[in-house]
Amino acid sequence: MIIENPSRDEALIRALVGIWEDSVRETHTFLKLEDVIFLRSTVVTGIKEVDTLLVAYKDKVPIGFLGMTRDKIEMLFLSPFCMGVGIGKKLILEAVHNHKAIYVDVNEQNPHAVKFYRRFGFEVFKRTDSDDMGNPFPILKMRQV
Repeated sequence: MIIENPSRDEALIRALVGIWEDSVRETHTFLKLEDVIFLRSTVVTGIKEVDTLLVAYKDKVPIGFLGMTRDKIEMLFLSPFCMGVGIGKKLILEAVHNHKAIYVDVNEQNPHAVKFYRRFGFEVFKRTDSDDMGNPFPILKMRQV
């Protein structure tokens, strides 16, 4: 089940940050522990401030989420145990079809994410050598074509 814009109380934010951290440890192997710790507060702020927050639940427990601002996907993270079973697909289709998402930024060092977005019609239109905070993590800016 996907719930749009659930109450962003502290319990939900803690759960989503936990999902983010577990997901990042699984998929962002280029990040060091200190990078994850540094980014955690940015993620908390992002979850609180995105225009649209879609949360996937299983048995009333959050298992993944997608955050959007206007027509851009700002974040999509899944609990590692549910990767590859269609939860990400459901979230992305909801974002694209019902919320008109057409942009996303992806870490170049996360080839699985690049491949995932390509399956839904996203293509790279720009590359940067660093992320938005100036960290040396190349970003692929993608848009749906």
